[in-house]
Amino acid sequence: MSQSTTPVRDHLEQILARLDARRDNEKTYVKLYAESARAEADAADRRRQIGATLGPLDGRIVSIKDLFDIADEPTLAGSIIKRTAAVPQQDAVIVKRLRAAGAVIVGKTHMTEFAFTAVGLNPHYPVPGNATDESLIPGGSSSGAAVAAAEGTCDIAIGSDTGGSVRIPAALNGLVGFKPTASRVSLDGAFPLAPSLDSIGPLAYSVADCAAADAIMAGETATTLVARPVAGLRIGVPRGQLLAGLSTAIAAAFEASLDRLVAAGADLVECSIDDLIDRLRQATAIGSIAGLEASRVHADWLSDEAAPVDTRVSSTLRRRLLTPQAALDALLETRAGLARAMDERLSAYDLIVLPTTPIAAVSIASVETNETEYDRVEGLLLRNCQVANQFDLTAITLPMPGLTRPAGLMLVGRNGTDRTLLATAASVETLLQGN
Repeated sequence: MSQSTTPVRDHLEQILARLDARRDNEKTYVKLYAESARAEADAADRRRQIGATLGPLDGRIVSIKDLFDIADEPTLAGSIIKRTAAVPQQDAVIVKRLRAAGAVIVGKTHMTEFAFTAVGLNPHYPVPGNATDESLIPGGSSSGAAVAAAEGTCDIAIGSDTGGSVRIPAALNGLVGFKPTASRVSLDGAFPLAPSLDSIGPLAYSVADCAAADAIMAGETATTLVARPVAGLRIGVPRGQLLAGLSTAIAAAFEASLDRLVAAGADLVECSIDDLIDRLRQATAIGSIAGLEASRVHADWLSDEAAPVDTRVSSTLRRRLLTPQAALDALLETRAGLARAMDERLSAYDLIVLPTTPIAAVSIASVETNETEYDRVEGLLLRNCQVANQFDLTAITLPMPGLTRPAGLMLVGRNGTDRTLLATAASVETLLQGN
């Protein structure tokens, strides 16, 4: 990751001018912080002039998802019912850490309501069309984050990932997206979806940028990422339900990506995790962990049938609120046991590899009014990504080459192996970018 020689203020002004030109049709950002960003950019330029630096994020333009607290303004989380909510007194922990590292916070990006749904639609706001083709879905729930990073109105976007909400839009927009081990990055000041599953991760065009942002948000020192060679790695390929139903293009790109790993000296081994996935599916027959936990988070407004909330969100949560707390507690205990079993299963491999999503972005028109198609698409988008959240793993998506519509290759590592996974991803990134 190399710093641009362009003054930070000039880079910022180019972005702000671009956003100002479309201010009457803005779909990617929900709020801009132009004046504070200018002050942060000027401070970064002054440091450069004297040869000082706060690290690899110093002077980088960063957007944040609309669920992170900024002092003295309500945190909307993609909703309109939060406009009158009590305002936080301080920034979210990750925002404080980013600012302290010299990041220039340019604005808050659109998201699906309360971080629900993987498609990217929110009835209260225009859909931020995919950065490669605005007629296509962006993916969610970090929809605006992915579009902002992919279109270049920020250098790095920060999103949240509860079932794939960083990796899905990153994959669909041709980006790198990283999901850390859930407990690694503080959730203080982040509006919750499901506290047991929530994680905070970056989206950018490179693994190095994601690694730098991740280290800062985790409260670590951001050091230069040293790529971990692929040669000799034992990589599991779960040839079961997670590889079923792939689009023809993604299936071909996935196999070509595996060929590159083999050519680089990796040892690819078939592995089976379907039994653990099936056991968790049986346990969640009472409802998803995300839906059940979120129903508790939002219990204050669920009794109001007239609450102006996306019906895809409210109808699900009202059903889940009826589930007894004891049943949820038992489910979380079962999940913890299955996460331990998954960790043991994956101990035989350095990592496992999957397509991030089995399909590429579909048209907004195809899902906007067709609920059956919406549900089908959402189920496919979530299928592979949510495994990392459900079993408390770390994962990263990298753009696969040779595709007309972007899609990702997902590397998944055991709980707590975040930095090793990022170092491996840096090597895989180079392999995928090679001709």
